[in-house]
Parts: sequence; structure tokens; C-alpha cells
Amino acid sequence: MITETLHHDIVIVGAGVAGAWAAIEAYDAGIRNVAVVSKVHPLRSHSTAAQGGIAAPIGNVRVPPGGNAQTPLVPAATDGSADSPEKMVLDTIKSGDWLSDQDAVEILAFEAADTLFAYERMGTTFDRLPDGRIAQRRFAGHSAPRAAYAADRTGHALLITLYDQLLRRGITIYEEHYVVDLIWEDHTAAGLVVYNIADGTLRALASPTVVLATGGFAGIFAINSNALINTGDGPGLVYRSGLPLMDMEFVQFHPTGLYGHGVLISEACRAEGGYLRNAAGERFMVNYAPSAMELAPRDIVSRAEQAELDLGHGHGPDKQGLWLDLTHLGAHIIETRLPDIAEISRRLAGVDPLTQMVPIQPTAHYTMGGIPTDVNGQVLNERGEPALGLFAAGECACVSVHGANRLGANSLMEASVFGRRAGRSAARRASEIGIFAPSTTLFNQTLGAARERIQSRFYSDSKDGHHSAFALIAKLKNIMTTTCGILRNESSLAHGNAEMAALVNALPHIRVFDTSCIHNLELVRTFEAENMALVAEATLVSARARTESRGAHSRVDYPERSDKEWMKHLLVRRTPDGPAYTSRQVNIDLAKYPPIARKY
Repeated sequence: MITETLHHDIVIVGAGVAGAWAAIEAYDAGIRNVAVVSKVHPLRSHSTAAQGGIAAPIGNVRVPPGGNAQTPLVPAATDGSADSPEKMVLDTIKSGDWLSDQDAVEILAFEAADTLFAYERMGTTFDRLPDGRIAQRRFAGHSAPRAAYAADRTGHALLITLYDQLLRRGITIYEEHYVVDLIWEDHTAAGLVVYNIADGTLRALASPTVVLATGGFAGIFAINSNALINTGDGPGLVYRSGLPLMDMEFVQFHPTGLYGHGVLISEACRAEGGYLRNAAGERFMVNYAPSAMELAPRDIVSRAEQAELDLGHGHGPDKQGLWLDLTHLGAHIIETRLPDIAEISRRLAGVDPLTQMVPIQPTAHYTMGGIPTDVNGQVLNERGEPALGLFAAGECACVSVHGANRLGANSLMEASVFGRRAGRSAARRASEIGIFAPSTTLFNQTLGAARERIQSRFYSDSKDGHHSAFALIAKLKNIMTTTCGILRNESSLAHGNAEMAALVNALPHIRVFDTSCIHNLELVRTFEAENMALVAEATLVSARARTESRGAHSRVDYPERSDKEWMKHLLVRRTPDGPAYTSRQVNIDLAKYPPIARKY
């Protein structure tokens, strides 16, 4: 197995929205030797799957006087008075069930407009109002219609724009490279070991500054909306390094995944006026959120759906399906504003949304927790101290903007705003470090250890037994779905913790049967299985520890939110004795944002 060491001033892992922005900002700050590592082609990054919109309080549209959630929007005055960053801050904190850090939320809201207009200047093809301004639509939990959009392909439009900017700058991209290990020297990040999927070679990328932007990990659940690449690689690397992960118990279940598949059916469908119905055809949200109805925050809608299913009001062979009704919207809205959803419905569900209801069910979608960082992307340890040289942004990070539950359309903006900030911070560090001269011995040893680790995975006739990565991942997904789903309790979580501990212990026994070097996806799946198991372990430990219900974490045995005991972040890290957790207070001014009951 050929090995080599290459040098960069900054290495960014992940080529989605957060990673691309970090690279662009670092380059524009004067750091020319920037590299991006992605295990897929950048345009296959999961950011491209984001559908409905990107939130910014620019106030281009409003609800007309006397209108309601179903009334068509109209252009607002050009002074922006129809919305404000302050409103976005309050909406985000309320939706996050008072677990969002105020400083991060304020940065998100006050930098959103500038970031949106940066996309516009770079040529993003947003939908437009008749006067040429960027169009916006409603999104659940927002008090104003602030989701800018490009039909129902918003993430795709943004990522194409950013990829073009990477190419214009000539930024080095290692596509189809998988990060095997972080390299540390004197407790400071010093680079990465990467596996070239295309030819099977190993490389050490020496760099004093590493930015992780690897996306989320909702793929640890059986029914999920994520691409196969969302396997928790960044959090897994950090967790293996002895650093903590934060708020891992908060996993958002999107209300409208395609029944039986989990493929995302955008919230834009409900933003445009779609209805949710049970098997009897009833609009059941009137019983759970009588004011907001289908446009209540996702955690509330998903729990309402689960309640309907538990009452036996679902359809399908397993009675786990509900309906999304778009038939009243008409062909023009469906075909112009929801074209991808129409195609997904026809191809994967065999229904025409113009005349038939779309079968849906809740699907694991987004992970609010992840690698703890400050507002500049600096990764922090359990004491809140910096892990020098290591930064993170996007869904793999926990800054914490989203708290216990993310507002729709906030994810693309969060990845953009904090990806930009992480890139600028990385550039400052690279400038301060100057010429980087890591230990050659360290890199040779690290490459040698990685090579031995990979070679040990290939099948032998050893008597210690072996496991398939594919079988182990299937078991992992089943454990998470049955023990740590939308509704949780002590019994199921205790069982899940025990099952996952046994699965983690089985990781060293995974064997690879494909002995080829070129595109050995079984070996890649083995790497991914390790990360998935570790982030699943952290999720289960955190979910069992938090004995309250808050946002997306719903304990039927602890149904109330406990601000006195649990208005704090949980951090979990690996120790020789197993996972251990500590806590950190939420950064919020309760006099300014007093916690209230969330009513919609």
C-alpha cells in the first residue's frame, strides 16, 4: 500500500455548504494552500438534498391583513419592515426549547442577510418576486415568511454556486478520499490520514489547521432522510480522539418522509399549504397545534404523527403511514414550486400529487448535537478549552444554534454563516503558525499504524470470529430505531445502551472480504461502521441521561421540561471505563428570553 505525506496550510473535511464556505473564506483571507477532502464528488455532498429554503429576515413578503397560514403571500414594502433579525432570534430560541446559546443565535440572525446576498452576488438562482427581489415562503415555527428558495432544490442551487467558486479559486480538492484518522502532535491538530478510495493508497495531509464539516448522522436510524454518506465521520473522529460530543440526544424527526423509504418530502409542501391527514382523511393537527396546524415546529408535528400512529390511525400494512394532501394546491404551484417533490412522489411512491395524496411517515432527519465549538468554529473540550488547530462547522458541529429542535430553513443558513466564520478563524491560525514543520517520525508512524489497521481488517482464518460491516450497520439501525426513536423511556434506552455497548465491542472483529484496492466500498463501509457505532453510543448515553422532555427529545416517563435541572448542555466522551458525561450551562439571558410553554 503506497503512502505519502503532503502539506497544506488548511485542510477542510467535507465539501458541502459549510466546508465549501470555509475553504472560500480561508482562501479569500490570503491562505492559498487550502485543500478540501470529500469522500464523494463535492456536488454529491448531502447539502444538495436540502429542499425548501434558507432562512434570512429580509422581509420581502408578508401575510396580507386578515390572512392566515393558508393565505397567499404578497410582496412587502422594500424597507424590510416585514421581518427583523430580532424576530428570527426569538423564533429560533423558542423552537430550540431554550437550549440554544444566545450569542450563536444572534450571530446567525444578524449575519443571515449578508450571507444570503453573498449567494445572490455569486449567482444563485433564487425564485423571484415580480419586482426582482428574492422570493420567500413560510416555514414552520417562523413568525414571518423568511425562507428564500429555489423551487424545492435550494440546497442544490447553493452547492452548485459554491462549487463554482471553489473551481474559480483553484482550491485543491481530494474527492473520493476518506479520512481514517486525525493526527495530533502535543495535543494540537497536525493533519489527517486519508484513504484514496479510487486507488487504495494512503496519504498523510500535514496541516496545522483542520476544519471538520462532515455533515450529520441521522443515518444511524433505519428510516431516515439522509444520504448513505451521512455516517457521523467528523463526530466519530473527535470522539475517538477523547474529545466530547454535545447534545447528542437531540435528533430531529422530519414529519414528512416518504412512507417506507424515509426520502425527504420537503417542508415546502406544507409551507405552500399542504395538509396532513390520517388514514380516515382527518386533518389531525387541529388536535395538537390548533393555531399553527401543519406549520408547527417539526418536533411537535412529528410527535403528533406518532400519537396518531399509536392510536391506530395510520395506513399501510404496518399501519405506520399517514397522508400529505397537496391536491388542492393546483398544478401550477406543484409543478413550478415543488417539481422535485412531484417527481419523487411519482417515481418512488407511484402517486400523482396533483390528484392523489402522498404517503408519508416521520423520518430521522437532522442532528442538533455534535462537536462542541465556539461561535468561530473552534472545537472545545469538556472544560470549554480549545482543541488547538481543530475547527468544525455545519451539521457535524454544535455551536449551539438549534438547541433542542431546529427550525426549518435554519440549517442551510447556519452551515453558511458558521462555515464562513470557521474559514476565517482557520485562516487567522494558519497565518499565525506560518511555516509548519511537523515531526516526520510522527507522520511515518501514523501512516504505518493506519496501514496496519486497514490490513488487519481483511479476512483471515483467525478463530476469533468475524462480522460483516453491512450486518453490523443493519443491527445498529434497528437498535436505534426501536430504543431511541421519537418517544423514549428508561426501559428502552437501557436496553439500547446495553445492545450498543456489545456492538461497539464487536467493532474490532469486522472483517473485509473484498481484497481489491480499487473502489473497495466494503472497506469504506467498515470505517463508516466504526463512526456510526460510536456516535450511536454517544446518542444513547445522552438520551438516557437527560431525564426530561425538551424539543426533539421526548421521554414518556419524564414528560415535562425541567428548566431548573436540565437547562444545560450534555457532553459525553469516551474514557477507559466507558462513556462519561458532564454538563455545561446554556448561554442565554433569561430576563431577555424568559422560558415559556411552547404553544402553537
